[in-house]
Order: sequence, then structure tokens, then C-alpha cells
Amino acid sequence: MFKVLSIDGGGIRGIIPALVLTEIERRTGKPISKLFDLIAGTSTGGIIALGLTKPNEKGEPEHRAGEIVDLYSGKGKRIFSSPILHQLSTAWGLLDEKYAAVEVEKVLDEYFGETRLSEALTNVFVTAFEIELRSPWFFRSTRAGTEPDHDFPMKKVARATSAAPTYFEPLKLEGAGQDKDWALVDGGVYANNPTMCALVEARTVFGADDVLVVSLGTGEPTVGIPWKDAKDWGLVGWARPLLDVVFEGVSDTVAFQAEQLCPPVEGKRRYYRFQVQLPQLKTAIDDIDDARDATIQALRLVAENLIQKRDAELDELCRTLTAQPAAAGGA
Repeated sequence: MFKVLSIDGGGIRGIIPALVLTEIERRTGKPISKLFDLIAGTSTGGIIALGLTKPNEKGEPEHRAGEIVDLYSGKGKRIFSSPILHQLSTAWGLLDEKYAAVEVEKVLDEYFGETRLSEALTNVFVTAFEIELRSPWFFRSTRAGTEPDHDFPMKKVARATSAAPTYFEPLKLEGAGQDKDWALVDGGVYANNPTMCALVEARTVFGADDVLVVSLGTGEPTVGIPWKDAKDWGLVGWARPLLDVVFEGVSDTVAFQAEQLCPPVEGKRRYYRFQVQLPQLKTAIDDIDDARDATIQALRLVAENLIQKRDAELDELCRTLTAQPAAAGGA
């Protein structure tokens, strides 16, 4: 059985899947990188995928899932910080990206250093989108291991997959040993839920027929867009709400497709989707860039409630994950 983990995009709401993964590690007693043959992620999910597969000097995971949780609660305010001069010069995000990339790049450098994609402890698949070619872009640890010119630093991969339009500027990625560079933005514009990409990878690259898929969402907002507001929006009004609509629509569509393509085998489940609706609270819990303490705490409670309500399914999943070792044996 080939085991796939897929993690949605969602900015600061990545703390939800990070907490679910922390619980899986607690129940199994094993790091995530030893439980799955392929870990796919988009945007914040891509950062989690890379963080959980970064090796230390002993070849063991440098970060457990609980430490990734701390990335959001401890570093979130730095990542989503905007000095007053930047706010004024960009007209609060109307004329330029909402956030300068300086702080997020510092945080990613602290977490990943000079570790490269080929060093991932298990197979990793991270999405981005190349805006000059207008083409999906896939960062694969398998390709990085055989093609040095595609063996990028993890911190660059993380920066590319999380370069959400209107929030952060695109990443100019220089090709190693090539007179070539690429312009990359958040893979969420086409694969905010990367499960289908991961399924194709599992079946075409690894030849896997029996696949177990664990798909983690980052929460679904319950506050809609009133028609009376949207009917008079132009380019400025629709810019950021449209991005949210695209991200959410893609995630839900892929969740439906994956469920249909991964039916139970001999009575045993082959697809788990852990997703939760975000309650309407005073804090802007559904914003992907709200890193205030109140929001972080609210997201923690949402994740804890999800874990409690899906306790039996988590137990079942953990038994399946530990019943046999990962099939691929790493990247």
C-alpha cells in the first residue's frame, strides 16, 4: 500500500492540519516522514510538507509536527507584518503586494537553511504556478535527486509555493547551473488541494495501484459574499475575494473527485479527508493572513474540536498507517 499525505493551502490556517499531524505523530509514535511514501502540499501545506521532511545532521526529521505548529503561533506575526511605510506606499495593498517578502524569507531561511529538495526524508511534491509561461510548476524531490538543475533549496520552494497573488510578490527562481529563471506564484491558483496531483504522481511515477490518501484541509469559511455587495464590485473589489473563491472552489472540487477515485478496498478505507467549517467569530478566523493571538487560539480550538469529533477515524487511520512500513523507502 502506497501512502499519500496531501495538505491544502490556507495561510495562517495551516495550524489546523499541523495540529492534526501532531496528533497522528502522538498516536503512532512515529514522525510523519516515516508514515507516508509521498507528501504533497500547496502554499502553507507545501511549507508543512517540507518542514516535516527536512533532515537533521543524523538523517532524522529536524522538525516534528508540533514544531510546525509553533511556526504559525510564534512566527505568524512576523510573516504577515506590514510596516506603516509599506502600507502607505502600496495604498494598503491596492497598488502593490500587501506584504513585503523580507520577513517571510527570513523565517524560511531560519527553518530550512541550505537544505535542498533532494535531501527530503520521503518523497515530496509541492505546487507552484509559472506566470510567464502560464503553466503549472511541480517541485518533485524525485526529480531533484536525478537532475541537479532542479534541486532547489527548500526555502526557495517554500517561498514559491506560498507567493499568494496580492499578498506576496512572485518569486524569481534562478535555475541552478542554467542561464534561466522562472517567475512563480502560489500553486493554490490551480491546486489549493493538491490531492489529485498527488494521486497522479503516485500512480504514474511510482506505479502504485493500492493507494491510501490522507487529505488535510485548512478550514472552510462559512461567511459568504453577499450578492448586494458583490454585484457592484469591479477589479479592485473582486481582487482578493476572487482569490479566496478560487482557492475554496478548487479544494472542494478535488475533495469530491478524490473520494470517488479512492473507494474502500476489501472493506478498508482508502481515503480520509479531515476538513472543518470555520465558525463565525469576532476574530477574522477565515482570513489567511490574520496572525493575531486571538485568531491563533480560535484556530487551535477548531483543530482540537475536529480531532475530538473524528477520534475514531483517527484511531482507524493510525492503525492502518502503522500496520506496514512506508512502501517507497524515501526519495
